[in-house]
Amino acid sequence: IPLSSGMILLTWQKIAPTALLYQISPSLNMEILILLAILSTMLGGWGGLNQTQMRKVLAYSSIAHMGWTVIIALINPNLTILSLMIYIMTTLTLFMTLNLSSTTKIKSISNLWNKSTPMTMIVFLTMLSLGGLPPLTGFMPKWLILQELIINKNPTMAIIMALSALLNLFFYMRIIYVSSLTMFPTSNNLKHHWFFSQTKTTNMIPTLTTISSMLLPLTPILIIMT
Repeated sequence: IPLSSGMILLTWQKIAPTALLYQISPSLNMEILILLAILSTMLGGWGGLNQTQMRKVLAYSSIAHMGWTVIIALINPNLTILSLMIYIMTTLTLFMTLNLSSTTKIKSISNLWNKSTPMTMIVFLTMLSLGGLPPLTGFMPKWLILQELIINKNPTMAIIMALSALLNLFFYMRIIYVSSLTMFPTSNNLKHHWFFSQTKTTNMIPTLTTISSMLLPLTPILIIMT
């Protein structure tokens, strides 16, 4: 499917079920939520390991992130909304950047270095934020969710969720390694590609990049709000 359609499926389509989950959160069963969260994070983590299409990687990443969103719905529903908002902002940044550069494969990201180095850095930074690497914004919801699980005497579940997050971080780090430190076989003998002026709008990408990577210092304020 086109990147724009994938962006809608992974962001806008999650708002309605998450809103429903928020409204019925007092009547949810914690055992069922734990089972769904483990299945989502493990499936999303293992499924994204051997993918070469960025759309498939982001689809499996979306499954894993829904596990984090679901597990905290009963304990702290506000964290469910916060986790979804940060995920949507980060995913929007990545999809808009990939759409701007017409990138759909990992091989295309490695070739993007020659076309636009800042665009490549934005892609890498956003992927690390999606993986939950500190001190980026994506680490914030995972940190707060793990803290809430430990406070509510679920340390075993917190350890399992933290270990499952390493799977996501691993395949994002793998993409960055393959794209930046290795070279794919290519028949093109030219090192640099001709850079054409962009006709697509880029106004929102800097703002979304800032939001998806630099909001961790605001964590104390968000703790007070939640």
